Amino acid sequence: MRPSGRNLDEIRDVSIEIGATKHAEGSCLIKCGATHVLCTASLEQRVPPFLKNTGLGWVTAEYGMLPRATHTRMRREAAAGKQSGRTQEIQRLIGRSLRAAIDRSALGERQITIDCDVIQADGGTRCAAITGGWVALRLAVNKLLKAGDIVSDPITDHVAAVSCGIYAGQPVLDLDYAEDSEAGTDSNFVMTGQGALIEVQASAEGAAFSRVEFDAMYDLATQGVTALVAAQKIAVA
Repeated sequence: MRPSGRNLDEIRDVSIEIGATKHAEGSCLIKCGATHVLCTASLEQRVPPFLKNTGLGWVTAEYGMLPRATHTRMRREAAAGKQSGRTQEIQRLIGRSLRAAIDRSALGERQITIDCDVIQADGGTRCAAITGGWVALRLAVNKLLKAGDIVSDPITDHVAAVSCGIYAGQPVLDLDYAEDSEAGTDSNFVMTGQGALIEVQASAEGAAFSRVEFDAMYDLATQGVTALVAAQKIAVA
């Protein structure tokens, strides 16, 4: 029995509210169970120096957790004067994941920055950020298309992410904090809407896992991403 009472192959309840902020070109509030992440997309008519005069656009991301996103207050990273290694790793993952489904030549020499701010954390924050980040990106690109600033859609596919793990000896889908903190294996799968893999992060937290267990997690992740993409389609319809 999972702590939440969910079936082994059941994701948490997912909701995606678009237009969560007034000023961003694209925004949404994604809720995956008790994990809530605000995602905004900001458009800039410039690219990093290494892309100047290449005709290619850029999608990047920043990630952060509010001080009371967790059970106890965390100090703001700005107060410490630097980002943690975890924060840097996650925001690079989000950027890589979203760029995998972008035709950067169709985007042109402009940059879209996806900001992902965790309001409440209960496991899977990076996965929620990627899934919600795609929605914010989609909305920002829609504005470019509507304004005629670009002539073809640079987004080639959906991108979503979900966690899987081995909990109490069983492969389970979409770990919450209670499971994540006790899981023998923890993994994150980033996939396209067509089911192609973008990135897999998997580690043995307690004991090594087998190929059979990995394949079971992969199958669960495919099922979970399918459900998340369906939620994305509803949100941006």
